[in-house]
Parts: sequence; C-alpha cells; structure tokens
Amino acid sequence: MKHMAQTSAGGRGATLLLFTLALAGPALAADGGEGLPGDWLNRFATARSAAIGGARVALPDEPLAALVNPAAAAWFERGAVQVNTTRLFEDASVNSFGVALPASGRPSLAFNLLSLGSGDFERTGALSDEVLGTFEEGNLAMGLAVAHPLSDRIAAGVQVKLARQSLDEFNASGVGFDVGLLGRLPGGIQVGASALNLGGPTLALRMRDETYLRELRGGVVVPVVGGNGLLAVDAVQRDGADPQLHAGGRFRMQGLELSLGYDIDNFAAGFSYSLPSGLQLDYAMSDHDLGLVHRVGVTWRFGGFSAEANAAPAVFSPTGSEPVTRFALKARTRAEASAWKLEIVDASGLVVRSYAGQGQPPADITWDGKDTAGRPLPDGTYTYRLSVNENGGTSLQARPGTVEISSGGPRGAIKVAP
Repeated sequence: MKHMAQTSAGGRGATLLLFTLALAGPALAADGGEGLPGDWLNRFATARSAAIGGARVALPDEPLAALVNPAAAAWFERGAVQVNTTRLFEDASVNSFGVALPASGRPSLAFNLLSLGSGDFERTGALSDEVLGTFEEGNLAMGLAVAHPLSDRIAAGVQVKLARQSLDEFNASGVGFDVGLLGRLPGGIQVGASALNLGGPTLALRMRDETYLRELRGGVVVPVVGGNGLLAVDAVQRDGADPQLHAGGRFRMQGLELSLGYDIDNFAAGFSYSLPSGLQLDYAMSDHDLGLVHRVGVTWRFGGFSAEANAAPAVFSPTGSEPVTRFALKARTRAEASAWKLEIVDASGLVVRSYAGQGQPPADITWDGKDTAGRPLPDGTYTYRLSVNENGGTSLQARPGTVEISSGGPRGAIKVAP
C-alpha cells in the first residue's frame, strides 16, 4: 500500500496559497475567492494584460485574450503566435501558448494552452516526517475559440475548454464553455462582456468533485491622446467571491508601449516593444505582499489584415535628377474600406502634405516635395503615415516610414597648399 502524499507542517497548503497569490498579480483582492476551484485559471494574466491591471475583456489585442473573451478572435487584424512565461515562488511557473487565425467571411479561430507547474513537494510518511521522495501538482487548460462578427460593430464568440489536474498519481479532467461579446461605440470606444466556466469544468480528483467557478466580466476601453493611448476598466463577479475592479492605461510611442495598472491592493507596470519583423516583446512586473512577480512574453504577427506604405526613392531632390518620390500603397481589409489618408509630417510634427480619398487607397502616389499650398519644402527628413478606415469604424494603421529631401547638390572641399 502506498503512503499518502503529505507535506510537513501544512507546507502544501501554504505553497499552493503562494501560487494563487502570485497568479493573482494585479487581480488580487480581499475576499476575492483565492483558493477556490479554477482560481488559477481565472486569475491568469499575460505580460501584456497584467501590465494594465488585468483589464482585458474589451481589448482583443493578443491570442491569449480569448481566454477571458472568446469573441476576441473576431477582431484580430493579423495572425499571431504568442508564448508567455511567469516565474512564481519556489519552483512554480505558469507557461502559456496561443495562436490566432483571423478570417474574412468565415469564423476566426484562437487556440490557447496554459499550464501551471508546482515544482516538487516532499513526500512524507503517514505517521512520520521521514522524507520518502517528491511529488508534483499540475494544472492544464486548453481552449478553442470560434468567433464571428454579427455586424459592423458587434462580434460574438464561444470557446470549448478542457481542464486537467494532476496530484501525484491522481488525475482528473473536465470540459466547460465560455461565451463572449465585443462591441464598438462611436469615438473608438470598445466594450466587452463574457461568461466563463459555463457547465464546468468539473474535476473528480480522489472521489471529490470540484467545479470551476462561474465568472462574469464586463469592461470598456477608451482611446486617449489622439489614439496613442488607452484607458481600460474591467468589473469581475465570480460565484462565492466579492466583485473585483481592474483598471489600467497604455501609451504608445512609435514601437514602444508603456503600461500601468492597479486594482484595490496591487500595482503593475510593463512595456511592449514591436519590431518591423512582426515580433513583439512584452514584460510586466506586478506587486503584492509576498514580493514581485515577473512575466515575459513574445508574440509574432503574420499575414492577416494590414496597411502598407513605402517610398521610393527614400532620398530625392526636387531640383535634381530624381525630382519626385512615389509612395506605394497597399491595404488588405477585413471589411470594405470606407476611406484612406496619407499624411507627410515634418520634424516638428506638423502635417505639411496630405492625400485622402474614399474606398481603397490607390496603388501609388507621387510627391514632388511641396507642401499643401504648393511651396517647396526645405531639405530634411519627413515621416509619412497611412491609415485606412473600414466600414464599422475600425482603422488600419501602416507602420510609419521616412523620406528625405536633399536638394543641396554635391559637396566637397578644396585643399589649398600654403
């Protein structure tokens, strides 16, 4: 007969509490249901979402967002692969993997895999503290979300979720469902709502049934600073727990995004940095009474729906052999394009020339180095940016580029001998 797995002096319970507190990160709250069934999954946050306090039900900007709102997949602009890791206390860690496959004219998909590993516990005898070896506890969750726009401003999604728990030689698994809605309001405001853990999962581990708590989420995201930032707020109600409030903000400067979040007891902060190759690096640090928890994530975006603008030549001279530059424009939109705009901005941030039209942008536009009034612009580097609006209020933003006017002619030096 095998000895019962035990830990000394309540060590197992204390360690599991540490896991729960660390997972809570920015979502920790008094009487928030810590330690109840499914708490580890309900409190999970990626590096990107943890940095804004876990307020993410109305913010579909990463594959793992489908974990809290299955409708998120309907509004992904590009395909994406995402990995995240969170180092907790002792040897515990949380690792996650997500894939998003957006589509036009058919449902979009998101697949997510999430695991919590406890590290090793000491195994002791039933009647003594003699160490007989080690054992582990683990949790695993897999979700497949299917989402589709119901109109230009509303999207819905459903997710089937499999949860599995293991403790030493004991294992249990169960299935549950999640549903979600997303909406777009005037002014770029987004709202979201979801109901999680419907009908389970229910796990029967060692003849004891535990059902993941049902959770209701509602949230809003408001753009600020001319669209270069956002404020997000979520309200969460879980069965058997007090309501929770999550809030945070994000500000974008070119490829760098800075975030700050807070809810009741804890601060969180982080950043995201996007590379031209489609890679995005995420980091978040959350604070609680037991110390700091660090989260790191990497996302690679590919294909999908996007806008592009490229200038050739990148350096030209209005008075030279190459008097103009041509902007090659391209946009692949999910919905029908309603309007487009190409702006050319000087070093001070002033728009010196703009082009606009209805529908899809033209294949190319020629610029002769003059401003809107037809006056020649001085030599220097100018930034160009393309935006394409879709029916329903969404907008695609091309990565900004630069073009240089250089009309000074060749330069040289004459050496004069004394």
